[in-house]
Parts: sequence; structure tokens; C-alpha cells
Amino acid sequence: MPNPASLQGQAALVTGSSSGIGRACAEALAAAGADVAINYHHSAQQAREAADQISRQHGVKTVTIGADVSQEQDVERMFARTLEAFGHLDILVSNAGIQKDAPFADMTLEQWRKVIDVNLTGGFLCARAAAREFLRRGPVPERSRALGKIIFISSVHQRIPWGGHVNYAASKGGLMLLMKSIAQELAPRKIRVNAVAPGAIRTDINRDVWEDEQTAAKLCSLIPYGRMGDTLDIGPAVAWLASDAADYISGETLFIDGGMTLYPGFGTGR
Repeated sequence: MPNPASLQGQAALVTGSSSGIGRACAEALAAAGADVAINYHHSAQQAREAADQISRQHGVKTVTIGADVSQEQDVERMFARTLEAFGHLDILVSNAGIQKDAPFADMTLEQWRKVIDVNLTGGFLCARAAAREFLRRGPVPERSRALGKIIFISSVHQRIPWGGHVNYAASKGGLMLLMKSIAQELAPRKIRVNAVAPGAIRTDINRDVWEDEQTAAKLCSLIPYGRMGDTLDIGPAVAWLASDAADYISGETLFIDGGMTLYPGFGTGR
């Protein structure tokens, strides 16, 4: 009997996957058998190192593609390069995202626009390109029950307000309804669209938080499970969500946050 969690013979594109959560997603997809296109914006060498390691460890094909997901021409070129490398595409993980933090009254229009452009418009452009390709290609039931799978990497801040980071929170809140609206529209065509929303995850971006004992302790007080997450908490969940084991799931957000969205301040009932 075939393993429903296998991605053997499938091809995935993961944006922003030269490091951090994106790289963990690429590694988990490859571990399940998928060939993986690794997108980067600035870190070409880091992307090549990730691709080489994934190929050696899992015996799959990889390709690295530099592209700015906020630019339509870059996105179209990235998808064309993926199809050139693998011949087909089955999975998109739209992970690329940035932060440009500032108090609201001091936030510049440039800071606002840049985060919205990458986090929200980039998600739209990539998902649209993936949907077009899935619909053009048609079903391949021997590879997957779904016509295609789109997974957005969102954040707990699609639900939790975040003062000092309003551009980021707004981008993730928008991403949530983008995901749900696409899922509603495309489900009849057998394209599954979901999101994964990480909480506090140890990556290089927030190294200053988790390497400082006091700051890390303060953050963990907001997490009922009592620890920060690791990228390995995210990747396997994304791979499962992309597989036939999750074929009946569409339009949902999987929160991976140690309970951060449970409002731990109310945990005592007082």
C-alpha cells in the first residue's frame, strides 16, 4: 500500500529557503521524496550549500533560483526555471518574508510598503503562478490526489496584534484571508491551499532574543509550553500538509506555537 505521506516523484518550490524556516521546509520535503527548488534573494552561496546538502542527504534533485518575490517578472522567471529543472511542479511553499520594525507613529511609507510587498504581494504573485501552472498541467493522480498544493508560511501574528510591528502583523493578517479566499475558490479544482503559522522559532533573524537569557525567559513566559520552537518543529508539518495524508485539509491554518495563541495571561483563571 502506498505511503500517503510520501512525496516521491513530486517537485516543490520553497521561497526564501536558503536558511531558517524555509530551509527546514525544503529539507523535510526532500526527506519525503520531493525534488526541491530553493529560492533566495541575497544569499546565493548559502542557497547552494543548502541545495548540495539536501541532494547528498536525500538523493533528490535540487536547483537554486535567485528572485525577489515582490517583483512579478522575477516570480515568472523563478517558476519557469523550476519547470525547466524538474519538468513539473506539485507544491509551492510561500515562505519568503521580512520585517522592518518601527513604532507606528515613526514608521515610514517605505517600511510599510516593503513588508507588504514581500510578505503579502509576494505571496499573491507566487500563489497565482502556482495555480496557473497546476491548472495548465492538469491532474496527475499517480503523483498526488490533489491537482496542486499551496502552503503559506504565516505567523501567530495573523491573530495576535503586535505593537511596533504593524506592517508585519498587517501583512500576515492579510495573508490569512488571501489563503482562505484562494482555498475557497480553488478547492473545486482540487487545488489545496493552507497555511502554517509559527510562533517564536529560533532562527538567525531573532538570535539576539534567544541568546540573551533574560529576553528569552521573558518570551517563554508568553508560551504555555515553556520553550521556543526550532525550525525542525515546522518543516515536517509542512511536508505532511503537502502530502496525500492531508488531502482533506484546505483553507486551514496550522498554528505551531507552543500554545502562544492560547492567551497565556489568562491561564490562571484570575
